[in-house]
Formats: sequence, structure tokens, C-alpha cells
Amino acid sequence: MAHEVIMPKFGFTQETAEIVRWLKHEGDVVEQGEPIAEVTTDKVNMEVEAPASGILAGVRYREGEVVPVTQVIAYILQPGEVLPEEAVPSAKEVGEGAAPTEEDLLHVTPVAARLAEAEGVDLSQVRGSGPGGRITRKDVEAYLAARQAPPGKVRAVPAARRLARELGVDLGQVAGSGPRGRIQSEDVHRAHAAQVQAAPAVVAPAVEAAMAQPAAVSEVSGVRTPIAQAITLTGMRKVIAQRMQQSAQNAPHIHLEITVDATAAEALRARANQRLKEGQPKVSLTAVIARACAWALTQHPRLNAWLVSTSQGEQLLIPAQVNLGIAVAVDEGLIVPVVRDAARKNLLQLAGEIGDLVERARANRLKPEDVVEGTFTISNLGMFGIERFTAIINPPQVAILAVGSLRQEVVADTEGQIQVRPVFSLTLCADHRVVDGAVAARFLADLREALEQPEVMVV
Repeated sequence: MAHEVIMPKFGFTQETAEIVRWLKHEGDVVEQGEPIAEVTTDKVNMEVEAPASGILAGVRYREGEVVPVTQVIAYILQPGEVLPEEAVPSAKEVGEGAAPTEEDLLHVTPVAARLAEAEGVDLSQVRGSGPGGRITRKDVEAYLAARQAPPGKVRAVPAARRLARELGVDLGQVAGSGPRGRIQSEDVHRAHAAQVQAAPAVVAPAVEAAMAQPAAVSEVSGVRTPIAQAITLTGMRKVIAQRMQQSAQNAPHIHLEITVDATAAEALRARANQRLKEGQPKVSLTAVIARACAWALTQHPRLNAWLVSTSQGEQLLIPAQVNLGIAVAVDEGLIVPVVRDAARKNLLQLAGEIGDLVERARANRLKPEDVVEGTFTISNLGMFGIERFTAIINPPQVAILAVGSLRQEVVADTEGQIQVRPVFSLTLCADHRVVDGAVAARFLADLREALEQPEVMVV
């Protein structure tokens, strides 16, 4: 029996992944567990392994295509075994002994054509969601589901419905790529992009022409502007762009900022580094902040949460542990590896795990379990000299902490004496749908107390 190779799901909010490259090709002999393809999500590039030993066959997607999770992307056959019927075109579809024409390949997949013929579907009425508008089996299934559904009833996941309302997309005109034609968020994004492209524009043609020929000079609003380079957003960068846009549009962000006296935190870091054994990573200020943050989140669990869409509507889920995400800049974008159960770990343990995750993130050696189920994120740009900034929440989380650079400032102590102290800024960005300003303010106050008086964390 042919073994299906499916697109893995690396996180519970993930809906799609892009095939970066095939490491093995049609007809290659593969061993069970051997990497056969590299795919990317918004979090990390991962390898898809062969589920069995045999011959790779029936590759269904090309490099660069975005595939819904759990979809079959290829098969593993044993010698003499043939592909399942749904994976190959019939002789009737392609003509007796004839290869499919270029027109067939461009507009409809063989499986979609067979299903449409069996169900009596006029393919001219079906909107294609495949590359170049190609009609797939999912498109025909979606058309059938819409035709059979009660008036006004469209099969779509809750997140897709919410996104459609915000973008002004008619779900009745969207082809679903999910199971049984159910509409996913990615389908809504695709439909919205098509609407934007179809809308009348004056400047767009000139810009498009310039982008097609980077060396050319275009006329935009009367200004002749040379385009030096045209960069298409793909892979991780494309998914990051979509998720950040979705977060900025969906979540009403509130921002609260405090300044922390780092004297005690720096003293704690110095004492911890003195206790390190040879070869252990140094304790950074980020590790100290992570320790205080994990403690403060146990006092304010509403910020250590996920906001998700379920069949019962939107729900706030509060996990039983603190999984801290540490934002790391890599060449492809921003990746957020996760320190699990951070509140139960001491400062040296946190420093060691953070150092290991950062090193593996920059070497592209993270595993799927390293980047999922974060409950709160810390983003530190202090090493770049940024004193303060606001960050965008990483959904489905409901808050993110932005850390600024350590700097010297003149401050007055409790007795009014002027001193020069090391300080840094913390900016909390929270989802106002589930986090009120007072809740966020109390969290920041406790976080500052933990950093300025670390002993409160052990009392």
C-alpha cells in the first residue's frame, strides 16, 4: 500500500507551509526517516521526512507552492506498486495514450476534472485557487459544498470568517482549500489580494513595469524614479508579513512603558556569572529580565495566555505554565524559540537555555518543538542601541515585552540626592480585547519590582 507523505503541522495555529525545495525527486529511492523536502512556516524551516522506505512518487506540489497542512504532498511506493487512483489522471481525462495538453495543465488538475465530470459541475463556474488560477480538487469540492449548503451558509474556520469581515471579502466568492472545501485564513488573504489587484489603479501599472525591469526608470506621480532592486516576499519573510499585518489589524494594541533602575539586576547578573563553571554561557541582561518576567507572569496569568477562535467563539486560554518566547533576528527575518516552563527554572538554567536556543536559531538548527506554544514573548533591541520601541503581538499570544538598551541617566534617589544610575526602558504591548490597562500596569509594576528588588521573587 502506498504511504502518503503529508504536509506536517508544526503549531496549533498553523494552516499552511511553503515547499522551499525538494531534497529528493520523483523516482528516487528513499529510506524511512530520510529528509525528502524542506518546508518553511512563519517560525522555522523544517525538513519533511520519508514515512517509509521505498520510491518517491506522485509529487503533487512544486517548490515555492504554499500547501495546507495535512495535505498529501507525495507518496512512497514499493517496487511494482502503483499510485492510488486519485493521484494519477485517467486515460479518459488525458486522451487514450495522449499526454495532457498545456491548456489542461494550466487550468484544471486531472483529479478536479474527473470529480467535476462525475458531479456534473460546469468548471467555468468554479474559481481556481491553485497556481495561476488552476482549478484543484479542493476548488470543486468547495463549489459542491456551497451549492449543497443552505442559503447564506459557507463552510469556513472562525478565524477566516473574522478576517473576511475585516478585509471586506465575500466568503461566498472564496474557494476553500481546507478539508471538504472549508475556507482557511490563507484563502481569504488570497481572495483579498485578488480584489486589490483587480481594483482600478493609476500608479500601479507604472510601478509594476518598473519592478519587472529593475534597471528601468519609471514615472510615478510625475517623478522619474529608478528601481534598484525588486524583492519578492517569499518563505518566512512572506508569512511573517502576513501574520504581523493580521495581528496589527485584528488586535487593538495598548502600549505601557516604564523605566527600570538596573543597579540590582546588574549586580545579580555579576554574582551569577561569578558562579559559572568553565564553558557555561554568560548570564545576559535578557536572562535576568526573563527570570523576572516569568515570575511576574505567574502573578498575572491573564497576560500569559492565548486568544483563539473555536466553534464556541473566541476563547482566552490560560496555560498552566509560562513558555517564554525570545525573539531572535536571523537573516530571513525574526524567529521566536521558546523556553518552556520558564517560571520553574533558576537564572542559570534560563541563561543556558536561552544561549542554546539563540545559537541554534542563528545556525538554522531549531526543531519544531523549539518554536511552538510560546505564551509570552520578549523582544530585546538594546544591543542595537534602541532605547525604547513598541512591538507587535505574536498571535495567538496576547502580549509582548519590548526591551530597550541599558543606558546611564541622572536620577534622584528617595532622599532627593542626584545620582547616575544604569536604567533601561520596558514597553508592554497588550491586546486590549482581553487585557485592560490596569491589569497591564500592575504586571509592569511587579516586573519592575522584581528587577529592582530581586529578593521578592524568592519570598
